[in-house]
Amino acid sequence: MKAIKGLAAATSILALTLTLGACSGSDSDKSTLQKAVDDGKITVGFAGEAPYSFEKDGELQGASVAMAKAVFKELGVKDVEGVNTEFGSLIPGLNADRFGAISAGMSILPKRCKQASFGDPEFMYTTALMTKKGKQDGLKTIDDVKKKDLKLATMTGAVESDYAKSLGMKSQKVGTPQDGMDAVTTGRADVFALTAISLNWMEKNNKDADVEVGESFVQEIKGVPQIGAGATVFRTDDTELRDKWNEKLDEIVSDESKYLDVVGDFGFTKEERPDGEITTDQLCKGELPTAKS
Repeated sequence: MKAIKGLAAATSILALTLTLGACSGSDSDKSTLQKAVDDGKITVGFAGEAPYSFEKDGELQGASVAMAKAVFKELGVKDVEGVNTEFGSLIPGLNADRFGAISAGMSILPKRCKQASFGDPEFMYTTALMTKKGKQDGLKTIDDVKKKDLKLATMTGAVESDYAKSLGMKSQKVGTPQDGMDAVTTGRADVFALTAISLNWMEKNNKDADVEVGESFVQEIKGVPQIGAGATVFRTDDTELRDKWNEKLDEIVSDESKYLDVVGDFGFTKEERPDGEITTDQLCKGELPTAKS
């Protein structure tokens, strides 16, 4: 039975490859997916934010990368190569054809949806706050940072920067998560706000940094819970690639065991797995459902 299933899968990939490779024109005549299948590789932009996408010992790793490798393999693309780019430059780089997709766990936001095309949700997000050890002082949300008039650092282009702006706060912009942690340890910032999974990863892997991370939370803006989800990003005209991606992605995300097999090694749990109740279309329109208790 396994042999039959394997043969069927191989036949499916072969059929897709033959279909996409049927055009004999130049590379400029091919879609992004056609070219990736023909070349056997695709280049993705990433931002060096562990545990989503980062380099270690010269190898591209992370949950977003693992997902990209799993999905692209199903699409007949063997290799995923990375271009390290600051987070705020990812969408401009994508639209300038520096890479074929963004694999960085990027949050789906209305303003971003006007610039690029997001795939279906891959990760559900919460936020957390990093401080020096012993300096959490009852900080629960970014509102508390504002009330205490503390110096806040956020990453350029990250959703936490938008939260601060919406709350009427000034925040020190940093280019990378490491820069944010450095701002805290050197005293240039009192608090660094980022996704909880990223900050917990940093704390775990930098035990000598003298920092701690508070409990994760869903930030509210004007009484509306800012439920977040991250996804792979494509150019607006790459609808073929996005749609084929979503088909294969659903086969992984809809199965808890498959999902954890792909991203579990990077600290992701069933709590981060999308349950289908929130869609990319909703997030792009800013139609946020009520947060679960």
